Amino acid sequence: MLGATILPEIRELIETRKFTELREVFSEMLPADIAEILVEIPEKDQAVVFRLLPHALATDVFEFLDFDSQKNLIKALGKEEVAAILDDMSEDDRTALLEELPAAAVKQMLSLLSPEERATAQSLLGYPPHSVGRLMTTDYIDVPPDWTVKQVLDHIRENGRDSETLNVIYVTDDKGRLIDDIKIREFLLAPLDKPVSELMNRQFVALSVTDDQATAAEMFKKYGRVALPVVDGNGILVGIVTVDDVLAVIEQEETKDFLSLGGVQTAAAERTYFDSPLWFVVRNRIGWLLFLFVGGTLTGNVVKFFHESISEAIAAALAIFTPLLIGTGGNTGSQTVSTIIRSLAIGEIELGDWFKVLLRETMTGATVGLLLGAIGFAWSYLTLNDWHFSAIVGGSVVAICVWSSAVASQIPIVAERLGLDPTVLSAPLITTLVDATGLVIYFSIAKLVFHLY
Repeated sequence: MLGATILPEIRELIETRKFTELREVFSEMLPADIAEILVEIPEKDQAVVFRLLPHALATDVFEFLDFDSQKNLIKALGKEEVAAILDDMSEDDRTALLEELPAAAVKQMLSLLSPEERATAQSLLGYPPHSVGRLMTTDYIDVPPDWTVKQVLDHIRENGRDSETLNVIYVTDDKGRLIDDIKIREFLLAPLDKPVSELMNRQFVALSVTDDQATAAEMFKKYGRVALPVVDGNGILVGIVTVDDVLAVIEQEETKDFLSLGGVQTAAAERTYFDSPLWFVVRNRIGWLLFLFVGGTLTGNVVKFFHESISEAIAAALAIFTPLLIGTGGNTGSQTVSTIIRSLAIGEIELGDWFKVLLRETMTGATVGLLLGAIGFAWSYLTLNDWHFSAIVGGSVVAICVWSSAVASQIPIVAERLGLDPTVLSAPLITTLVDATGLVIYFSIAKLVFHLY
């Protein structure tokens, strides 16, 4: 990373107060690299360094900063400086910043905006949280179908500087309804006197302003677009969403899913690792850990119940293989859960496919179980030189793999059907469930083999 490479030099220039040289260094750098450097220097120097940047560059750098760094700069800068930055920020980035601030701070920030930008910001903040309306920008180019290519190109030269993207030009009727989107290359290659209507094929994809942001991410992945138009309930074009904003949504969703699979509350995704206070970390982890802790007592009760019905010698011998069987069941279930959750998320599995999924995963579990069971049979025989224990271990591995795969295949589907988040529920639940039921299977097979019931 360029920022990390040049950081020592930047720190030296700051310490020696050589601001002219510092300004020259920044003038040759990209906004993302400057933002990377800015968060690495002491907070007391951040505002000083930020003020050295030309206005346009300062706004670009501000958009690349994380929320906490943006908030710190807003506190350190004067009202006029903040107003200038907020006015020049892209609408989607400004909305993302404002929706993270307390209501009183949002009110203050809005008062600093120009009347036009304030109206736009209030309009975007009026859409439901996590909707496409909060993600979009109104900076785009639209043209009527009766214009010529020359008129379109002249319009772009005159008004395109503030547009979020010029890759796609949108065609709207006299009521503002979206009727097509046309790539800029079509205009660049067409004769100047050709009307826009002759370039149209009316095959376009659009998002609804009330769509969930996750829907937007799916649409971008499906159609491979760099931008998608956003329409209201009447089909009127009200904004566009660009791929960079969707990538941020995807990253956030993947982070939440990853944390959920580990039983960590998704609120933890909103803070960086070192910025999370100890109480916050504990609060976000204790819930599932407490549930699993209580659930884990089932395992102890199972052991106690069967221990009372078999001899001490047999119980001690069976205990040797308990970690192996519990681990095998948990790993098998976790693999199945992860596969089903992913397939549900990307639409490969529908809720109505539950029986097909159950059958497939049961067969998979049986096949894996037979392979692992054969290994377990041989290993236990070499360990204890007793075919009774070998049969118990080998048979238990097969049964536990089948059971774990079958149960794990249905937990995410049931959670989805109940309107719950499969990633939050599935992994911790399957671990606790398989531990307890796996021991029941193991000791039940042992009783059967030794004819102890």
